[in-house]
Amino acid sequence: MVEVAPAPAPATIKAPKKKAAKPKKTGPTVGELIVKAVSASKERNGVSLPALKKVLSSGGYDVEKNNSRVKLAVKSLVSKGTLLQTKGTGASGSFKLNKAKAEAKKKSTEKAVPKAKAAAKKPAAAKKPKKAAAKKPAVKKAAGAKKATKSAKAKKPAAPKKAKAAKPKTAKPKAAKPSKSAPKTK
Repeated sequence: MVEVAPAPAPATIKAPKKKAAKPKKTGPTVGELIVKAVSASKERNGVSLPALKKVLSSGGYDVEKNNSRVKLAVKSLVSKGTLLQTKGTGASGSFKLNKAKAEAKKKSTEKAVPKAKAAAKKPAAAKKPKKAAAKKPAVKKAAGAKKATKSAKAKKPAAPKKAKAAKPKTAKPKAAKPSKSAPKTK
């Protein structure tokens, strides 16, 4: 006799649990807090990592909980060039602000702000002319495309002639070589 094993009980299928979306905290990022702390420092040789952590914790940032974030932020700021590392390697050592990078960033933000304000004023007044102008170029482009193909075909043969004319020709007299198949005469 053949014994039949009992069928296993059907497994209940559970839907994967969706994680509750955490609300994003508003405020400056760790990198921004570090840059502010280093720029506020009057140390000539830069701010050490423990001193930087003290400044962040006095500002209300939980350094013990987010220690790895602080280290990663310091490393990334050094690699970007925002901070200069005067001593140590990695996230340890002393850091000071890269003045050349900070000045360049200030100039770029100052130039971008007036352009943004000017651009914000223009679209309100220029909406109507853009709609009328958008219809006309479509017709011109179609006609222009045909002309462009004709002119491109006309230009293609002319280009190789110019390339050949650019080569200087030197006249070298070629000596007549006796062919191997021709009979030799004495």
